[in-house]
Amino acid sequence: MALPISGDCRYADSHEYVRPEGERLRLGLSAFAVDQLGDIVFVELPAVGASLVQGASFGSVESVKAVEDLLAPVSGVVLARNEAVLASPEELQNDPYGEGWLLVLQPADPAQLAGLLDAATYSAKVQGA
Repeated sequence: MALPISGDCRYADSHEYVRPEGERLRLGLSAFAVDQLGDIVFVELPAVGASLVQGASFGSVESVKAVEDLLAPVSGVVLARNEAVLASPEELQNDPYGEGWLLVLQPADPAQLAGLLDAATYSAKVQGA
């Protein structure tokens, strides 16, 4: 079964996505990554106001299978975090591109988006093409 890949997002090799929303970016974990993790039991996210550095860990997702670091696809400042996912980590599994988002960022350098994968390239990567 092919997992959904949102066409309006850019993707990091580490499976985080960013969706441009005006001057801001909504950040989350792709449906492929969520599926690979299995049942998610805990999510750790940075506080509002924290600075993220592209490629650096900004939190973690714990499942019954493993604990995975979340890596920042772009640098920026955290404007909001999804408290619903922190309270109910299964939200990440139910709707990773909608209600299961993780953070809203003010990007430090919007040009970093160009270095991320578009939906077609990411789809080919996760399908092993």
